[in-house]
Amino acid sequence: MFTGIIKRVSKVFKVCKEKGNLFVEIEIPSGWKIKTGESISVNGVCSTVKNVGEKSFTVEYMPETMKKATVGDFKKGTEVNLERSLRVGDLMDGHIVQGHVDCVGKITEIKRVKQSKVIKIKAPKAFMKFFPSKGSVSVDGISLTIVDSKKDWFTVSLVSYTLENTNLGKIRVRGKVNIEVDIIAKYLEKLLKNHNN
Repeated sequence: MFTGIIKRVSKVFKVCKEKGNLFVEIEIPSGWKIKTGESISVNGVCSTVKNVGEKSFTVEYMPETMKKATVGDFKKGTEVNLERSLRVGDLMDGHIVQGHVDCVGKITEIKRVKQSKVIKIKAPKAFMKFFPSKGSVSVDGISLTIVDSKKDWFTVSLVSYTLENTNLGKIRVRGKVNIEVDIIAKYLEKLLKNHNN
């Protein structure tokens, strides 16, 4: 489990496919001591560390993950947001993020508003019920607040800190992002659906 508060931005060293699975080698951030089997959020995807080298660690993704997330677009030099899993006693500064990406969104508009940017993201209509104004959403692993939403898009506002300390500072129109909707909203929707049936 994570909070959506990005700790470091790192770079992909190497990407390769073996027997349908994707193996991604990522630079170890300075000061981090990573262990095999540890869970790390990589652009919002809960990723298990398979191997640890002197300067990098490797994670593995199954075909299902490649279908639902942007990991298949990773290449050497891709910047990725990293967050280590939540520990008992850690501050809960963002919101509950599982690292289970629900869908991929597409950036359709970026507007500068003083020191911040408002980003418009197109998402599959099936998920729009989970994007209420002022609700929480994880975008590439970052805990953000929804500004507005309509039938197939929502907007988020990025303050200067987020722009400077995550990969969204370099996002461009037509770029793709991983989206995880608020887990509480998903549970409520499921409970209500079961109750009504």
